[in-house]
Amino acid sequence: MMQDDVLKINRQLSTTNNIKKGSKKIMVGKNTIQKKQSGHIGIVNNDIYLEPYEDAIRGRHEHILWKLNILTQNGKISLSDFANGYKYFGLHKISNEWVFREWAPNATAIYLVGDFNDWQESDTFKAIRIEGTGNWELKLPDNIIKHGDLYKMHVYWDGGNGERIPAWAQRVVQDEHTKIFSAQVWSPAKSYVWRKKTFKPKTSPLLIYECHVGMSQDAEKVGTYREFKDNVLPRIVKAGYNCIQIMAIQEHPYYGSFGYHVSSFFAPSSRFGTPEELKELIDTAHDNGIAVIMDIVHSHAVKNEVEGLGNLAGDPNQYFYQGDRHNHPAWDSLCFDYGKDDVIHFLLSNCKYWLSEFHFDGFRFDGVTSMLYYSHGLGEAFTNYGDYFNGHEDDNAICYLTIANKLIHEVNPLALIIAEEVSGMPGLAARFEDGGYGFDYRMAMNIPDFWIKTIKELRDEDWKPSSIFWEVKNRRPDEKTISYCESHDQALVGDKTIIFRLIDADMYWHFKKGDENERVHRGIALHKIIRLVTAAAINGGYLNFMGNEFGHPEWIDFPREGNGWSYKYARRQWHLVDNKELDYHYLADFDREMLKVLKSIRDFNKTAINEIWHNDSDQILCFMRGNLVFVFNFSPVRSYTDYGFLVPTGSYCSLLNTDAKTFGGNGLADDTLIHLTNYDPLYANEQKEWLKLYLPARSAVVLKKI
Repeated sequence: MMQDDVLKINRQLSTTNNIKKGSKKIMVGKNTIQKKQSGHIGIVNNDIYLEPYEDAIRGRHEHILWKLNILTQNGKISLSDFANGYKYFGLHKISNEWVFREWAPNATAIYLVGDFNDWQESDTFKAIRIEGTGNWELKLPDNIIKHGDLYKMHVYWDGGNGERIPAWAQRVVQDEHTKIFSAQVWSPAKSYVWRKKTFKPKTSPLLIYECHVGMSQDAEKVGTYREFKDNVLPRIVKAGYNCIQIMAIQEHPYYGSFGYHVSSFFAPSSRFGTPEELKELIDTAHDNGIAVIMDIVHSHAVKNEVEGLGNLAGDPNQYFYQGDRHNHPAWDSLCFDYGKDDVIHFLLSNCKYWLSEFHFDGFRFDGVTSMLYYSHGLGEAFTNYGDYFNGHEDDNAICYLTIANKLIHEVNPLALIIAEEVSGMPGLAARFEDGGYGFDYRMAMNIPDFWIKTIKELRDEDWKPSSIFWEVKNRRPDEKTISYCESHDQALVGDKTIIFRLIDADMYWHFKKGDENERVHRGIALHKIIRLVTAAAINGGYLNFMGNEFGHPEWIDFPREGNGWSYKYARRQWHLVDNKELDYHYLADFDREMLKVLKSIRDFNKTAINEIWHNDSDQILCFMRGNLVFVFNFSPVRSYTDYGFLVPTGSYCSLLNTDAKTFGGNGLADDTLIHLTNYDPLYANEQKEWLKLYLPARSAVVLKKI
């Protein structure tokens, strides 16, 4: 798109907020909700219990169509054209001049101050308001500023003024000594040249390695993009994951926020290196067949004013809701006003920017539940469908998220979009044409909660396979999910990882080979079984947080006053898994082989889950996917000989056994045996026979029909 076209769109943007709902004809066609033969729209056709709420679903859909028409000028431009704000706003070198633009409708004057003018205001660096808009513009000769210069805005408004970092700044750095953030002119002599221009993610299944660049190193420091590329990425490749989800990319003032209190939405965090080094990391991941998705934060923003959007130009509500909806009560942050077209423009442009400029393969949208409801989901039980359609939902946020998903897929049809959502909102990961909101996946947040509750509250003898099986496959059949046992949330101070809940302090004293006690043996066994049953039941993808695959022993605690600003717990101790005298590598080895099993079946995530047997008294569970048989014995004390399962007639070999000595088990079963099914005339017509197995206590095995 030409610069003149971008200019035109952004000049017209401020007028769109004056268009009232209903004043524009709602377009119909490919985006219109589709009726199935039943007469119902898609998501209702798939779940008839949604029928009483079909009018509400249609109403939301029509609201989105209305907004789409406004943003695209009734189809005259594409969503992608609309989302080019990052090319217009901010500081750009165009031909032989620099152009700076900022949206600040409440400002009365804006100056650029920086290294180039000794941080002093002057007429040369005074921006001019573009007539009829809330936008400001400044043009400068190309020799007046240079790459690396630090700068800020000095903004005036009625009754006040202040230094601010431009909202659209694409490079922000922090002074090591003063800790002050400034925007930085970024125009390197050589632009990054991509080795891999296009990339197709592997999604059958999607295997996500959730990671944080800063805490990814063994050393007690902030890691870099380059160190991650050189030291950690090869580990991920070897482990068998095909996607990394990177946290804390958008610039954030407080390192300990885990990247969730964002101040500069278009600036990749300079803590970890340069934009070119981030691009090189992504490019290298693609070279190795690894997709890269970004943990994007559009659910809220940091309160900071000097380096954030909290009070950019004397109007605290420029980007955010007014009144009691302004502040997030639980997160001490600010809530975007998704009803403003200028805010939608800012956020949609942010999505396109990361996709286009950095070649991210998609996003995990943080805090979607918080966006969907006026209550942010706080104190809500969500026990029936009426709780999703009772008028307590933010239609503006629903509209924004749906349009964002449409934009992302317009820019990159292969993009992966995941919703972190805990309420269970129907249709979240359903197609827009079916009345859904267009996410590709939703996080199965019920599963880690279930495992925590089970480990905390139940004796091993009381674990029920029926409950486990129901939980790991509890999802809407028409929506794909990302299943996981634990994420970064369970690794933070104040919570515990699964391994720590199982073993606790014995991790420090009895995790050396030959020195294990009963608690350690139990923890190693259950760690593997919990992961296997969760991963085996996926219908979309599986996620693991960095280090949890080998039972990382430490919680995450970022440097803060309470710990003496130490990095001791804000790192990953890879030396533990590399040390073959310790037990950690057993868990890592198992995790790698488990992923091999999932990848051994074409489109494993799409294969039907067929329950063969469960018995809560015996604590036995068995199910099939394709030609794989998954068998679990959750009993801590009872082993079974010749335990029978009715399966398709044939021969079966062992692919994976949690009790194998190579994974820290006892090696009680002979995994070299070929298991032949036993004839039973009662089931001959069904072409089924009895598969009889030895099942050691607290173990699981995966068999393949050959």
